[in-house]
Amino acid sequence: MPIQEIDFFFMIANASLMVQFVLLLLLFFSITSCAIIIIKYRFIRTAFKESAVFAEFFWESRNFSEVFTKTKQFQGSPIARLFRIGYMELNKLSQTTSQAHQSSQPSGMDVSSLSAQFVGTDNIKRTLHRAITTETTRMTQMVPFLATTGNTTPFIGLFGTVWGIMNSFHGIGLMGSASLAVVAPGISEALIATAAGLGVAIPAVIAFNYFMHKIRIIESELQSFSVDFLNIIERDLVMIRENGE
Repeated sequence: MPIQEIDFFFMIANASLMVQFVLLLLLFFSITSCAIIIIKYRFIRTAFKESAVFAEFFWESRNFSEVFTKTKQFQGSPIARLFRIGYMELNKLSQTTSQAHQSSQPSGMDVSSLSAQFVGTDNIKRTLHRAITTETTRMTQMVPFLATTGNTTPFIGLFGTVWGIMNSFHGIGLMGSASLAVVAPGISEALIATAAGLGVAIPAVIAFNYFMHKIRIIESELQSFSVDFLNIIERDLVMIRENGE
């Protein structure tokens, strides 16, 4: 006897209203998850690509003013945005130090201005820390929805299945027959909800784990760049102090 193909559309059309509502809800989760996956994949791919190019240019140039001008070409790079914020804070520190130096004695660099510089590096450190937090928050936007999808859609599908099976047993009671021909159609329609829930959850969980892994890598690179940036500033300040002595 030939095996008949399963007509999913016919089964969905003949399912109960509750099962159809569950499937409609799962369709919403599926479409939203697919949109988020596409958006975040492009965003993270751009972030990796532009950050790698910017970091290479940064270490080759080492001219902060030139690098700051170049950051306009790397709008998708978290590292470039981090440098831009740190450089702006460094400029504020330089202006404050310059004013303090002009008001100091002409015999040499005032000790108080040097102290202000080292205190200013703490301000830069706090600014960079806030910038890293902001960038991490930006990268993780919409990603938790994938985790929610992966955690809830199997249970939503299971709810639709349980409801469909309840209707099937209710029909058995009304018809007074428990033959396979009576039970099988209702149960097969109900199981579609579980299959749909798993079909929505599996890609969402895979995408969530992938994105969180990539985000952790970018966050680690931001932390490393922040440390390197501060080391360069502090080393330059030490050289200024030694030259002043």
